[in-house]
Order: sequence, then structure tokens, then C-alpha cells
Amino acid sequence: VQLVESGGGSVQAGGSLKLSCAASGYIASICEMGWFRQAPGKERESVSSITNDDGATTYADSVKGRFTISQGNDKRTLYLQMYSLKTEDTAMYYCAARRCGTPYSSYNYWGQGTQVTVSS
Repeated sequence: VQLVESGGGSVQAGGSLKLSCAASGYIASICEMGWFRQAPGKERESVSSITNDDGATTYADSVKGRFTISQGNDKRTLYLQMYSLKTEDTAMYYCAARRCGTPYSSYNYWGQGTQVTVSS
């Protein structure tokens, strides 16, 4: 499975961005996809996730009510709609996928990342 993110960029605080992640390969093996982010000097953190079977979602407390995760009908595209962006949302955002049978905390596939920069 290969993952390619797009949609990052620079935006002012309060603005919006929509990230996309194109997945290719054996998608049927994937049970969950998610977005992570890592800011300079900080650890990578989970932002949001969605399960492929029932579309159940999770969000970090810091983004609840501002970010929305979704998938295309064919499960080959993952989105992260981000509203009301804050400077603290500045980070490299990564798309990730978890194979079925892998523990929930473990993601097997990662994209290269797309940079989101929010200025005040």
C-alpha cells in the first residue's frame, strides 16, 4: 500500500485547508486509516482516524469540532478538512494505514507528509 498526501500549505489563523491522501495497492487489506502530525521538536501525535468497515471516527481533543476526517467511496482517498486553524496546528501531516489484524495502535503504512503552516 502506498500513500501520497497533498493539500498542505500556508494559511492564516482562522483559515481552512483540506488535506487529501491517495492510497494505492491492496486496499482490501486495510482496516483503518488516519492522520498524524508532527511539529518541530515535538513527538508525532494522532489527529484523527477512520475505520474502513463502519466509518467510525476518532479525533484528538485539540481538533474536535474543527477537523473532519472522511473517505472516498472506494476507500482509496482519505481527507482531512480543517477549519478554524490555529498556529498550534502547524506541523507536517502524515497519512497512515493499518492492516487488518494489526494492533489498533500500530500503523503499517505511511505517506511522506504534507506541510501545514498556520500564521497569526
